[in-house]
Amino acid sequence: MKMSYNKLWKLLIDKQMKKSDLRKKAGISSSSLAKLTKDENVTTEVLSKICQELKCDVADIMEFVPDSAPMKSDKNSVEEQEPSD
Repeated sequence: MKMSYNKLWKLLIDKQMKKSDLRKKAGISSSSLAKLTKDENVTTEVLSKICQELKCDVADIMEFVPDSAPMKSDKNSVEEQEPSD
């Protein structure tokens, strides 16, 4: 499972707020904002500051999404190959 902060970006759009505005108002570092932009892990303190500023819950700014399953090619699958004579 990985995290997605797409909900955060949608919320910022709804509130007509820029990422830089959020960073300044919530008091988070530019490196934390960069991690959020890349859907990387940040501390709960960063999430808490964002939620306090936006007056929302953590579930309103992030969600867990399942990892995509690796796709097998039919041509390379052992079960799909026909025996050669």
